[in-house]
Amino acid sequence: MTEVRTVTDADFEDWQRALNTGFLRPPVMAPERLDARRRVPGRRLGAFDGGRCVATFRSFAQELTAVGGATVPANAVSNVTVSPTHRRQGLLTRMMRRDLAAAKERGDVVATLVAAEYPIYGRYGFGPATWTTEWTVDVPRAGLDPRWSGPADGGRIDLVDAGDVRKLGPELHERFRRAQPGAVSRDELWWEVNTGAVRFDEWTEPFYAAYRSASGEIEGLVSYRSDDRWHGKQPQNTADVDWLLTSTPAAGRALWRYLCSIDWITKVKSGWRGPDDLLPFHLPDPRAARVTGHADWLWVRILDVVRALEARTYEAEGSLVLQILDSADGAGGAGPAGGRFRLEVSPEGASCTPTSAQGADLTLEAAELARLWLGDESALRLAALGRIQEEREGAARKADALFRSPGRPWCPDIF
Repeated sequence: MTEVRTVTDADFEDWQRALNTGFLRPPVMAPERLDARRRVPGRRLGAFDGGRCVATFRSFAQELTAVGGATVPANAVSNVTVSPTHRRQGLLTRMMRRDLAAAKERGDVVATLVAAEYPIYGRYGFGPATWTTEWTVDVPRAGLDPRWSGPADGGRIDLVDAGDVRKLGPELHERFRRAQPGAVSRDELWWEVNTGAVRFDEWTEPFYAAYRSASGEIEGLVSYRSDDRWHGKQPQNTADVDWLLTSTPAAGRALWRYLCSIDWITKVKSGWRGPDDLLPFHLPDPRAARVTGHADWLWVRILDVVRALEARTYEAEGSLVLQILDSADGAGGAGPAGGRFRLEVSPEGASCTPTSAQGADLTLEAAELARLWLGDESALRLAALGRIQEEREGAARKADALFRSPGRPWCPDIF
């Protein structure tokens, strides 16, 4: 029988080869790339058949921002693969069940992941909780003033280097993520990898720009690259944004305007942004920003219903009794989120307690609760889709009034 176990230092190269195989990358890595990968933190599991690793799984500690700005401890899941020779043998289920049980025991409130394939993770109790959108801006069509030379608000934009980003970025990101539901924590390695100090793969140095407010505070950073295309002696270059991070609307407005003002740039690709990003409306002609991608992004799995529901804020006052069904551990057993809970909320706070009272208002699977928790999904939509059961008339509309948040959640990170 294939053995699922914790990966040791001696197993690492074999585990990395299996990971590369699962992601259709060259299985053998150069020694310096392999050494860089060893720095990635986490709890690694592997499935081994005859001494060869044939499935991979990694999880690591993370913080996730809930509606209202509180953070909860999360078990972030990544590097999930099963080699093509060992599909449909239950290896992912065994690894996932083991990892989620350990996360619950540690006291993690949720588990998170970014799903490469949509159909896989719902059976483990995960639900898509944030979405993301990508725009391509046709700069000549946008109607922008070609005489623009910088922000009119007293702020300024400066080109900076990778070392500056590593110094300035972490504190800016802390301000950003505390205000953005769905955002996750970043460690020092994130900044090293995304500025080329640690290189997993081939690296081309990008451009970096910073927005400073009139008081001199860093409120925005952007990393972008450009191609070099000309047609008929005319530039046809594209600025491709790796990431753009801001803590104020003024910073976002200034950095998008800067990107659209660079000489020879005729298109700007935004990278993956929050679905309610203001980018199109910074342009005189919003139609110049064409949606070129839209997808589910962060998936959430509730591990502790009480702590999850009490961690977030609510705009309205009311109460609901929720019957949570959780058989979705992938192996037919009872999951950690099942039960009946009374939720009482107001703008001042929330109380969630298990209850044996008869008669729930809504019955829903743990995966659907995850979709509601970050405030992006509508209980009315889920009821119309048959995803949740309204036990009392009007309960779905009431849930919408309680759970929906003023702005949409967004996770800018992939992991």
